[in-house]
Amino acid sequence: MKPSIPQGSRDFATATIRRRKYILDTIKDVFELYGFEPLETPAMENLETLMGKYGDEGDKLIFKILNNGLDNPAKKENARKDFENILAGKNEKNITERALRYDLTIPFARFVAMNYGKLTFPYKRYQMQPVWRADRPQKGRYREFYQCDADVAGTYSLISDAEFAQIYVDVFKRLKIDTEVKINNRKILYALAEVCGSLDIMTGITIAIDKLDKIGIEKVKEELGSLGLSEKHISLIENYITIEGSNLEKLDKLETIISTSITGKKGIEELKFILDYIDNENQNQNISIDFTLARGLNYYTGTIYEVKAKNVQTGSIGGGGRYDDLTGLFGVQNVPGVGVSFGLDRIYDVMEELKLFPESIHHATQALFFNLGEKESKYAFQLMQECRSNGISCELFYENTKLEKQFKYATKKNIFYAIIIGSNEMGLQNCVVKDLLKGEQQTVAAANLCAFLKSKEVTL
Repeated sequence: MKPSIPQGSRDFATATIRRRKYILDTIKDVFELYGFEPLETPAMENLETLMGKYGDEGDKLIFKILNNGLDNPAKKENARKDFENILAGKNEKNITERALRYDLTIPFARFVAMNYGKLTFPYKRYQMQPVWRADRPQKGRYREFYQCDADVAGTYSLISDAEFAQIYVDVFKRLKIDTEVKINNRKILYALAEVCGSLDIMTGITIAIDKLDKIGIEKVKEELGSLGLSEKHISLIENYITIEGSNLEKLDKLETIISTSITGKKGIEELKFILDYIDNENQNQNISIDFTLARGLNYYTGTIYEVKAKNVQTGSIGGGGRYDDLTGLFGVQNVPGVGVSFGLDRIYDVMEELKLFPESIHHATQALFFNLGEKESKYAFQLMQECRSNGISCELFYENTKLEKQFKYATKKNIFYAIIIGSNEMGLQNCVVKDLLKGEQQTVAAANLCAFLKSKEVTL
């Protein structure tokens, strides 16, 4: 049988791992710059922890894990009916009680609820781990992928919301990705449903608006019509999602549409607060209010974010929002929170397409000691260990073989220097150092080799 891997998953070779690490390290550095601390949670969660937290469409994408012992004859009898219920979207504890995590936010809320008495609030954590979704694989969309999240639990202060907008700007500035950070507020979407006469259709309205980029305005209007909205209210929503202008101009125009909603006015005030904190030439140039932004997840209650890269065709590379009672789902009330997520895999694809990865991240081994015989290799090994103890990455070629083969190995691994020590060099206590990029070589005293390589070291 020809070996393969599941659709929507990938193997990562060395070059890819180095690039991914570059992205992860950049994001982590910014998170820690803002005072966030690391957290890891299990790949599996109890199914009841996840179900009902992502909306009907999100629940369908949760990877459920079959229970052990389904080959038990006593369990087989009811298995067919149970599986039919599973396929219908219901839960059957006889079949499955656990699932792979869908995102990092719900596990974070579960962790906070379980450890509420031990944590210092506001609790600021970041988390970088894989998540799984039973989605249809396509470019930029995978079934297994990494998320990089940061959340604050335990504060209603909108200063934290402003900080997250700035975190997005800071990270993508470091990665040299030209982006637009979009923000909106779920209270405004609540108000939109309110002025349309029914809060019961808020979820339907947000799901329809969230599809605007994918299906266009006419299809969105069709979906709104299927919710039972009148032509007047569909026209009102169309006016809402086509508002243009500067950030403040958009807010002024919005006020005329949802002027009768107290909740909507609160949402406008919250967006103005955030803009006031980041309102200077250097900070808000990439931050824009976008009223089409809906973020279809049910738990958002205030500010919502989404980040898209300019000059490249891909989905969002970041998103998040405020959820003022997420831990209430787990019995711990009144713990407000706000957080954002970075999509590592999509960021990688964008940087690959735009050729934004620095050349230096492709290198790990700085020097290769050539193997010229048993005595020579023992001498080289001791010198190599001295270099390693000084933080210099280096290797000794294992076999005593043709120089051509050893040079080829160094070239394929992008190694910078070849260290050649033959019997003559051993007698003179020196070595030949060849710069493989420039094609130049020089003789260096063995006692000075570490210092020489240190002076030439590439910052990764």
